[in-house]
Amino acid sequence: MKLNIACPATGCQKVIEIDDEKKLQAVYDRRISQEVEGEELGDEFKGYVFRISGGNDKQGFPMKQGVLIQKRVRLLLRKGASCYRQRRKGERKRKSVRGCIVGSDLAVLNLVVVRKGENDIPGLTDTQVDKRLGPKRANNIRAMFSLSKEDDVRSYVVRREFKNKKGETVSKAPKIQRLVTPMKLQRKRRRKALKMRAREKGQKAEAAYQKLYQQRLKEAKERRASEISKRRSRQSKQNN
Repeated sequence: MKLNIACPATGCQKVIEIDDEKKLQAVYDRRISQEVEGEELGDEFKGYVFRISGGNDKQGFPMKQGVLIQKRVRLLLRKGASCYRQRRKGERKRKSVRGCIVGSDLAVLNLVVVRKGENDIPGLTDTQVDKRLGPKRANNIRAMFSLSKEDDVRSYVVRREFKNKKGETVSKAPKIQRLVTPMKLQRKRRRKALKMRAREKGQKAEAAYQKLYQQRLKEAKERRASEISKRRSRQSKQNN
C-alpha cells in the first residue's frame, strides 16, 4: 500500500510504499479523520501523529466520509456531496464510492501530519515550499505586512512572474478584493443620495395624495349635506 503523506506546515507531500502487513495493521479498520501513531508504521516516524484524510482502492474509486463499510457501494449523489461534481442544474447521479473504513483493498491511503516527531522526514519536513499565490483581500494583505489603514495596499500586492507561451517573462498580480477607493466611496454616496431622493419623492407624493384625498372627502361631505338640505326643503314645501 502507498501512503501519501502531506505536511501542511511545510507545504510538501511524499509518497511512501509499505508492503509489511504487520505495519499496515495499525491503519486497518480505522476510519477517515482518525489519528494513527507514526511509530506503528515504522521507526523513522517515531513521535509523529498522522490523521487519515482519504484514499483510493485498487480500481481508483475514492473513499467517502460517512459510508461505514469496507467495500464499494453505489450512492445517489447530488450537488454539494463529495466524490461528485454536478454537470447540469438539478442533476443527480448514482456513483460508486469506497467506504471510509481502511482495508487491505486500498491502493493509496492519504495521511496528514498532525504532530511532528523528533527526526525530520527527508523531502517532507526538512524543506519548505513557498506559497504560489499571495492574499487577495485588502485586510489580509494588511495583516500579512502589518500595514495601517493609511498605507496603500496596492503597492504591497504579491506579484507572480512566469513565462508565457511566447517565452516572454510576464508578471501577474491578483485583483484586490474589498479595496476602499475614492470611486467606491463616490458610488456609495451616490447610492445614498438616490435613496434619499427616492424617499423624499415618496413623502411628497404621499403628502399630495393625502391633501387630494382630504379635499375629495370634504367635497363629498358638502355634496351630501347640500343634497340632504335640498331634500328637507322639498319635503317641507310638500307638507305646506
